[in-house]
Amino acid sequence: MTVSALVSGGKDSIYSAYLADTQGLHVDELVVLKPADPDSMMFHTPNLPLVALQAQAWGKASRTVQVRGASERDELDAVREALSDAKGPVVAGAIASSYQWSHLQAVTFSLRRPLYSPLWGKDPGRIVREEIGAGLDIRLVQLAAEPLTPELLGHRLDLDLLHEIERRSREVRAVHVAGEGGEYETLVTDVPDWSHRLILDRVDSEQHGSSSRLVVREAHLESKGASHRTPQP
Repeated sequence: MTVSALVSGGKDSIYSAYLADTQGLHVDELVVLKPADPDSMMFHTPNLPLVALQAQAWGKASRTVQVRGASERDELDAVREALSDAKGPVVAGAIASSYQWSHLQAVTFSLRRPLYSPLWGKDPGRIVREEIGAGLDIRLVQLAAEPLTPELLGHRLDLDLLHEIERRSREVRAVHVAGEGGEYETLVTDVPDWSHRLILDRVDSEQHGSSSRLVVREAHLESKGASHRTPQP
């Protein structure tokens, strides 16, 4: 049996795989869907190549499946292709997107693979607090909502920053505080179960209309046994 986790490198998919491991459903592989459409509603897009380093730090296999077109059918065909070579549960990080949830359910049901989505339907603020409390080092790598201004890019998502996001959501304009609507995207650089942490050596900031993005050009893994920790951005 193979347990496959659909991951993007962001907090919700990585945390769901972490929960699967801690609850006895050992994840064998991290599976990345690389969309042709950078604005895909189905898939996260920033910094996908870094999942290979995350998998290495976690001692897991990883593979990437290219989405060959930008249509909904193309994306569903890619998910089916990615999951059709193995049997066993599929782990996903969906929280509230009925679009993602219904499509994943349909594909996994057709393949007779159970879908394990431990964050589905939970309160978004609670989820982010759980992720922070579990010890995930989470970085903001894309911002695409009015209250989330560019100076937050690259910051670690801790309780103070979560409180600030919640304040801006109340006082400026409402956002999904877990970023489920694409208001922000994240990159996980450390998890308690990893033997190494992800170090971002060279990054660039890009602006596309109202969206700002942190693009990681170079990164490496550092053993947690190392005495010196390279500063993160």
